[in-house]
Amino acid sequence: MIPRIGAHNSRRRGQSILHWSRNLFLVIGTLLLVYVGYVMIDTRMYQSHETYLFEQASKSLKVSADGDKNPPPSPLVAPLEEANSVKAVGPATAVHRGFPVGRIEISTIGLEAMIMEGTDGGTLRRAVGHLPGTPLPGQRGNVVITGHRDTFFRGLRKVTKDDEITLTTLDGSFRYRVDFTGVVDPDNVSVLEDSEDATLTLVTCFPFYYVGPAPKRFVVRAHRITG
Repeated sequence: MIPRIGAHNSRRRGQSILHWSRNLFLVIGTLLLVYVGYVMIDTRMYQSHETYLFEQASKSLKVSADGDKNPPPSPLVAPLEEANSVKAVGPATAVHRGFPVGRIEISTIGLEAMIMEGTDGGTLRRAVGHLPGTPLPGQRGNVVITGHRDTFFRGLRKVTKDDEITLTTLDGSFRYRVDFTGVVDPDNVSVLEDSEDATLTLVTCFPFYYVGPAPKRFVVRAHRITG
């Protein structure tokens, strides 16, 4: 029997499309892996660089406070001093977006990251973000810090009541103790409202392992402690 030419050509077209699709998906997968690798490396380098500058700025100010008239210069002193010079009488609207605010540490979950002003995509890709308009660390009121659930704030799922959170700025270190954690709707802005007391609110998306835009928000609320 002589095979039909139409069926033969159809099979060849199908195999060609399958081969082309397989190569396309391979290329897309490779590009995605390269991009993820780039983002991870860029984030680590950015955090390392900003942490180094933060530590140098802290040393520079300490030497200056100890009476040295010629302390070693630090390129981070000016922006950090500006960020921490905002008075508690008003919201932190004077801090420029992208400026360093300080550092957050939660030893129970192994978190240590620089805090930058702003909550835009570029900032949250490299750091955790201080919500503009809320008080700065150490000030009275509700300090709000946000982060991505799949990077810096992944460990928040392990935070429990009475865990300690430390926020460090050029003005010093400020300690907070966790009161509670919870899940809220994205439009529930009550967790962002100001407070008469010195409080801290950490916000990230929820569920932590959800694929795509997460439907909820995970919140950690803490109060400032002394001593």
